[in-house]
Amino acid sequence: MRVALLSCVVAAGMSLAAGVMPAAAQTARAAKPTAATATAVGEGGKLQESNEWTVGIAGGLLEGTNIRFAAEMAKVLDDRPNLRVLPMVTYGALGNIEDLLYLRGVDVTITSADVLDEFVRNGTLANIKNRIRYICSFYINEMHVYVRPEIRSLEDLAGKKVSFNTVGSAANLTGGIVFDRLKINVEKVFINNSVAMEKMRNGELAGVVHVTGKPTDLFAKFKPEPGFHFLPVPFARSLQDYYVPTKLTSQDYPNLLKPGETVETIGVPQVLAVYNWPAETERYRRVARFVDYLFKRFDQFKQPPFHPKWNEISLSSSLPGWTRFRAAEELLASTRPPEAGNVAVKQQFDEWMSTRAPTGGKRLSEDETRVLFEQFRDWMKRDGNQPTRQ
Repeated sequence: MRVALLSCVVAAGMSLAAGVMPAAAQTARAAKPTAATATAVGEGGKLQESNEWTVGIAGGLLEGTNIRFAAEMAKVLDDRPNLRVLPMVTYGALGNIEDLLYLRGVDVTITSADVLDEFVRNGTLANIKNRIRYICSFYINEMHVYVRPEIRSLEDLAGKKVSFNTVGSAANLTGGIVFDRLKINVEKVFINNSVAMEKMRNGELAGVVHVTGKPTDLFAKFKPEPGFHFLPVPFARSLQDYYVPTKLTSQDYPNLLKPGETVETIGVPQVLAVYNWPAETERYRRVARFVDYLFKRFDQFKQPPFHPKWNEISLSSSLPGWTRFRAAEELLASTRPPEAGNVAVKQQFDEWMSTRAPTGGKRLSEDETRVLFEQFRDWMKRDGNQPTRQ
């Protein structure tokens, strides 16, 4: 069964055109009109209109930040009948990729930057990096490790029970990777962290790992317990591929941290991801319209009452290890302001590539070359390496 009935209802409603319902919604079949029934009573046009330009977004758990972002996109991008966005409560980062691949009605998902490499490492999803594309790099999800008084460091958790939220969640994914890379062997349990926080009170659990954007209601609304505290997470060398150093502050959690107090931790970029649909398909056109609306209305997200983390997002930022969705790349190219140095940047990139061209191995694909050029251009801008005109 899905985490919440909302997911079942959304997925069921979007599956009517094909006459298919998720198993969790089978009991409601008698109350739901089928495609044939709708057509028979003269509602075929309404049925088609309701499904043709509806985009489902797999968000995450109710206590996470991703589901709020999905809901805010639904609010800003809604333009029925031209576009309707339906946010779905789901299991989280790992589960969202599987939902994108297999669950009817899911067109877009919010996941973590480290998810594809995890699937590659486990070998559970074949050819995954060619099946999934990204629209843009999203905001940073911070890693929260909240523990009982007797736990003073991550190493103290070794051999103890620690909650990593539910299976498929960002805590399950990133939390597991981080603990494994830091070689801290804990007894991982997978239960909803809202329940886990209560189990910490009676000593059943030593700590809770939650990976989500700060501030999160799970901690912001948690009644302080004497001695309970956040643990710092070191930005170790083994974490310097997808992760970034960040901190939790008293402004984020005034109920849990003293004024001016900070706790060092790491964060993982989130990703707005889609399936790599062929350009001539109806699903590609639907997602491409979503991308168009997102890019054109993006500035609206940067104002209250929307989540302040919208201001962390740059639509044009590249993402190592990922390939951008074709429609998003074309929109960025068409809206990118002309710069006198662009030709010189491309020339320097081509010269740089020519000095590293393989003499006998596999050459980079067009998509791989484009991603590498984006990273090269970003590096030139960030480090002030302005090209000289030729």
